[in-house]
Amino acid sequence: MAKQQNQGNNTQQDIGELLKIRRDKLTALQQAGKDPFQITKYDQTHHTSEAKKLYEEHESKLIGDRKAPDLEGLTEEEARKVKKEDYNERRQILDASPIYVSIAGRMMFKRVMGKASFANIRDLEGNIQIYVARDVIGEDDYAVFKKADIGDIYGVKGFLFRTMTGEISIHAEEMVLLSKSLQILPEKFHGLTDTDMRYRQRYIDLIMNEDSKDVFIKRSKIVSTIRRFLDDRGFMEVETPMLVQNAGGAAARPFETHFNALGEDLKLRISLELYLKRLIVGGLERVYEIGRVFRNEGLDTRHNPEFTLMELYQAYTDYNGMMDLTESLYRHIAREVTGSEIVTYGEHQIDFSKPFERITMIDAVKKYANVDFGEIADTAAAKALADQHHIEYEERHKKGDILNLFFEEYVEEHLIQPTFVMDHPLEISPLTKKKPEDPDYVERFEFFVNGWEMANAYSELNDPIDQRERFEAQDALAAAGDDEAEHTDEDFLNALSVGMPPTGGIGFGIDRMVMIMTDSPAIRDVLLFPTLKSLS
Repeated sequence: MAKQQNQGNNTQQDIGELLKIRRDKLTALQQAGKDPFQITKYDQTHHTSEAKKLYEEHESKLIGDRKAPDLEGLTEEEARKVKKEDYNERRQILDASPIYVSIAGRMMFKRVMGKASFANIRDLEGNIQIYVARDVIGEDDYAVFKKADIGDIYGVKGFLFRTMTGEISIHAEEMVLLSKSLQILPEKFHGLTDTDMRYRQRYIDLIMNEDSKDVFIKRSKIVSTIRRFLDDRGFMEVETPMLVQNAGGAAARPFETHFNALGEDLKLRISLELYLKRLIVGGLERVYEIGRVFRNEGLDTRHNPEFTLMELYQAYTDYNGMMDLTESLYRHIAREVTGSEIVTYGEHQIDFSKPFERITMIDAVKKYANVDFGEIADTAAAKALADQHHIEYEERHKKGDILNLFFEEYVEEHLIQPTFVMDHPLEISPLTKKKPEDPDYVERFEFFVNGWEMANAYSELNDPIDQRERFEAQDALAAAGDDEAEHTDEDFLNALSVGMPPTGGIGFGIDRMVMIMTDSPAIRDVLLFPTLKSLS
């Protein structure tokens, strides 16, 4: 134990000494009038991937039809000589009309070899090798470069070339230290492997893990793809309040706060629904919002207390229209972001190219639990059935609640491929229009992929009298101790009384969508800064 403690102390001392050396280097630069933190801008003409593509096109244009030398029958030394001569001839042709670039990024590797050195610079789009010669950039700048540390940010100007080993590189003519890194990055080959630290210090994770950076680049692309998809279909993006008096639209416990200026307690929204439907009443026939919502619930691989939700509402359609839209949207996103309509998630191949399965909740439970709730007479019979199957329920639960518990227990895990589960019981759907032919059930579906709920959609309830009755039922549940029950929203009821057209609506969990499209195992892997318990 004492030995381990001494090793830990020595490690801390070593790190402290290395950090001091970096500070000393910065002080020396500042005293020499070369303070990198006084630089305010840099003329970046290309990213690394752009530079490489530019040079490949340059090669193709000038020497694309040049054949590789014939080395057959040559000794190893003769072959090496012929290859070098061919390389020099190629360089002579290409360097006669050089391609100049100016890039900027973080130094991730450096190898000093006397009067000439190599470095590797990483930017948003990739890496590129830099060849640095003292006689080209000058003795003073070369001296600064030799003392540079991994993590320093450099601006590099020079011309592109390909090394003898075939790597496209920049022959530096100018090296400018733009920012001095005073911290030590994790060791190159192991990266940042501490999962908790990856989430707490996402900036380090993005530097060290290319896969992590790619996830968030794809996340941004997913959101922009959704916007273009909806904009092209005549939807209008809107913004609605996050601070609300009545947090409705979902079964969830809200966060509460106090607004000093008004002397009122407010809540953070748990959904986007009720304000968006007010806009449908106002005549905005197709609206959507992508925004953060907040639910005071647990943390696990699929849940974070603040997450990104996208809800949309379309007048004059129903939940069938929402199914069609969902199928088209997911197929489009998969194609645009991954390049294929078949996506790999873990051990599964998720196929968005085929028509998505559509099944009622009763039929799904019948299929996977071998229980037909269509034959269950009433709540008492449903509870007796739950007892037989060892499914726990609450005293307040009714037949529809028990059906949903069976669904969660027996069905969800089997819904790997894209599936619409339709026609939910009335008891769990307070904002949804009843099925005309069977008023115990509603026109609602949940969309499942990989056993997860990915979206929730309704033929929206637009009858203000029916809606008031359902709110009153929710109020009764709240009074009985259900802290996730909704409460009567008088202004929303007033909006419905003005008149809302038949409307289809849906809510998409953006974070889970990103998880599927990027093969990410946990929601924290797709949130730049997930909620974590304070270290203090």
